[in-house]
Amino acid sequence: MNKSTLAGTSIAVAAAAGAGSTASAKQVPLWYARLRKPRYQPPNVAFPVAWTTLYTDIATTSAVAIDRFRATGQHDKARHYIAALGVNLILNGGWSWLFFRYHKLGASAVGAAVLTASSADLVRRTAEADPRAGLALSPYALWTGFATVLASHVWWLNR
Repeated sequence: MNKSTLAGTSIAVAAAAGAGSTASAKQVPLWYARLRKPRYQPPNVAFPVAWTTLYTDIATTSAVAIDRFRATGQHDKARHYIAALGVNLILNGGWSWLFFRYHKLGASAVGAAVLTASSADLVRRTAEADPRAGLALSPYALWTGFATVLASHVWWLNR
């Protein structure tokens, strides 16, 4: 794997994570604690563990996919992959703003669904470049799918 590609994907992922985390103001924990949540809501400690793992996975598998496309002369696919990754990371960071900063539960459920579709597309693109990397990225699409169900249920419980 090319170190500069990995550095680029890592910086992009860190920027998305940072943008999302800035949406969590000091008053958010109190607001979030007051929300009604379904029984299958994971404990709060699960989220930073899951997201740290997923962000590492996104950066690594994306670097593999981009490098593989470039190595096989598929530069258009590499550029399209980079664009799809950028859109995905914007959606990823933006979800936290919808939910935590603006408290838009319905919009965040829709945003989670769009993020899930984007994540599934990223898995597909990654698998096209390298099937093992696509398989390694698949937990991201599964997690965002779960997040869509969870966000939708939280919205329904608190409408």
